[in-house]
Amino acid sequence: MDDSKPAVKIHPTAIVDDGARLGAGTAVWHWVHVCAGASIGENCSLGQNVFVAGKVRIGNGVRIQNNVSVYDDVELEDDVFCGPSMVFTNVYNPRAHVSRKDEYRPTRVRRGATLGANCTIVCGVTIGPYAFIGAGTVVNRDVPAHALMVGVPARQIGWMSHAGEKLGPDLVCPREGRRYRLTAPDCLEEISPE
Repeated sequence: MDDSKPAVKIHPTAIVDDGARLGAGTAVWHWVHVCAGASIGENCSLGQNVFVAGKVRIGNGVRIQNNVSVYDDVELEDDVFCGPSMVFTNVYNPRAHVSRKDEYRPTRVRRGATLGANCTIVCGVTIGPYAFIGAGTVVNRDVPAHALMVGVPARQIGWMSHAGEKLGPDLVCPREGRRYRLTAPDCLEEISPE
């Protein structure tokens, strides 16, 4: 055991099934259930009443707020933020009387993306790195890197920096000064510093 790494914190009301993997420094709070087979990275936080299914992969530094269920075939890369009560789906056209467990569609949330409170991510989409999904938004198609998405269904209304600041017409982050450029109508990239 490496004593230099912070311990995993599991609240007494949480259930972590045998076979789940939790990285160093991860905190599992009140009434969380992590199923066997789930893989959660280092320094993550799973808020009250979070559910993590067995075929879920979660990177390092992920923050999942209260009342979020992360279903099979969802992958959250490093530094993803999931706001309170946001929703993932795993079947596109569910019916109570039709079993569709063999029709789960993989959902990918790339590094640094933010998923706002009460948003819905329909299965089978990829959320690009550092994209920002506004509260209450319903995402039913892939989202480009750094895109700011709002509405039902989601529509792009701008671009966001790595630091989570809305970019103006000059495409310069007001917090960090990072500069960006459009390389295509739906493709933003950072300009390397000289």
